[in-house]
Amino acid sequence: MVSLEVLTQTFEELWPISLSEEWDRPGLTFGSKSADISKVLLSVDVTTGVLNEAIAQKAQLILAHHPVMLRGVTALGEDSIKGNLATLAIKHDIAVFTAHTNADRAEVGTASALANLLDVDALAPLDQVSGHGFVANLPVPETLLSFSTRLAKLLPSVAAGLKVAGDPELEIKRIAFAPGAGDSFLTAALASGADVFITSDLRHHPAQDFLENNEVGRSVALIDISHWAAESLWLPLAQKELMKRHPQVEFIVSDVRTDPWDFAVMQ
Repeated sequence: MVSLEVLTQTFEELWPISLSEEWDRPGLTFGSKSADISKVLLSVDVTTGVLNEAIAQKAQLILAHHPVMLRGVTALGEDSIKGNLATLAIKHDIAVFTAHTNADRAEVGTASALANLLDVDALAPLDQVSGHGFVANLPVPETLLSFSTRLAKLLPSVAAGLKVAGDPELEIKRIAFAPGAGDSFLTAALASGADVFITSDLRHHPAQDFLENNEVGRSVALIDISHWAAESLWLPLAQKELMKRHPQVEFIVSDVRTDPWDFAVMQ
């Protein structure tokens, strides 16, 4: 076993709190640093299903990507969403630690996980100021159809699949990627010289305005991928690094898919 305090020190080395955005709330949410930890469950989200999995696995800690208490919470009654999660965790002595935007920007992070998946070397952060995302060149150019099809096969399967905007025959040489909801990086994607911007949770109007640029400038495609699928790639990367540092602790990746959608109906 290893104390939670020792593990949190490792988490800080890998995903420094200083890398997190000002609005973010990563770190220890529930639990005592004096607790002894022998098994850790890694997950993108903390949900009832994930907590039940941790209970079944006899894990003493959940390391998650998305913070449980990201926005203001004024009550933790058991009949509330956050209160139910807190009660379940505390009743079963399960600590919860999260690494969010600090993991997005870290070397062992969500952006580097996709770069590894695509076997590309990041040339630079997509956003130079914040350090978010990456821009990279493909080893061999592909059409947008070929690239998006390959990406779909590499990512975990989800109900919504991938949404793609652009000419299927557009040649893709340079890609830009931002983990999570990437509306705020659309301008950076245009400025990066990328042929396609990959992100998640794109809204109608920002995406439409981005694509209108193709009418007055060069053609740049969009690929909207599942938020959960993209960030789940970080889990085995984190697992591998943590196993090297703490071989006496068991690190397991959650089997619970926390993508919110169950099926899609095609028209």
